[in-house]
Amino acid sequence: MASAHPFFRILLSLLLPWQFLGIAISYLPGALKRLLQTEPLQNLSLAKIQDAWFSAFWNHAGANIRVMNGPRITALLEGRVSQARVVDKPVVAPVSGVILDIGPGPGFWVDLYVKANTGDLKVYGVEPNVDAHSDLRMRVHQAGLDGVYNIIPAGIETIDKIEATGIDGKTHKIEKGSVDCIVTLLCLCGIPKPEKNIAELYQYLKKGGRWYVFEHVKHNGNWFMRLYQAIVNLFWPHVVGGCELCRDTEQSLRNAGSWDRIDLMQPPEETWFMTVPHRFGTLTK
Repeated sequence: MASAHPFFRILLSLLLPWQFLGIAISYLPGALKRLLQTEPLQNLSLAKIQDAWFSAFWNHAGANIRVMNGPRITALLEGRVSQARVVDKPVVAPVSGVILDIGPGPGFWVDLYVKANTGDLKVYGVEPNVDAHSDLRMRVHQAGLDGVYNIIPAGIETIDKIEATGIDGKTHKIEKGSVDCIVTLLCLCGIPKPEKNIAELYQYLKKGGRWYVFEHVKHNGNWFMRLYQAIVNLFWPHVVGGCELCRDTEQSLRNAGSWDRIDLMQPPEETWFMTVPHRFGTLTK
């Protein structure tokens, strides 16, 4: 693609979201078949179908995203990202202590916490989609993080009402102002009431706590790409588990509260004609 004529590079880039949607749709029949084999028809709901469909699709798509972005996310959690570029030495502290891992899904990134496990690590995976829990538990076990990584089967708005089992074997409530790090990797696009819930998450961070971000965002470039993204977004949330392309997630993060340091930018290698641009970096409370 890099050696193609610029017109064809742009055309292929504009077609990629539709290819992604097509692949997602192909997972619906299999998800429906599995649900009908395990659930009485009267128990089926649109929400159950959507969760099962998205889980089936994300097992494919998430694995590919992990392969493509593994090195950059590794660098992010090691604190080696500056102005959306991977650098050799940490510019902020790496993930450590008490961590909220928001929307881990089937757990494609959980093994990246192994290096941070120096004895006092506590990771709480906030994942309301129970269809993803079995794969998430499997990957936690494979990473050797049993008793360190704990699943919270709830949404952001009810974190403080859920008791989670910590590494000491006792149940804990996660108090606001008690969290060292928050990690959000391609998940804030799908949370309900994003401004409210992002501001809610901010309250869990300690003073000096860090928020590590890799998210796709609303296009703020030329009018054509803003319009094109909005057209794709007419279909996108209905196929990709409620994910919204046109959310101004960066602004919601910046407005969540008072930050001591913000290092959050679009990766410089992303072109102006990308339908799904990202923000990459950290915010420090």
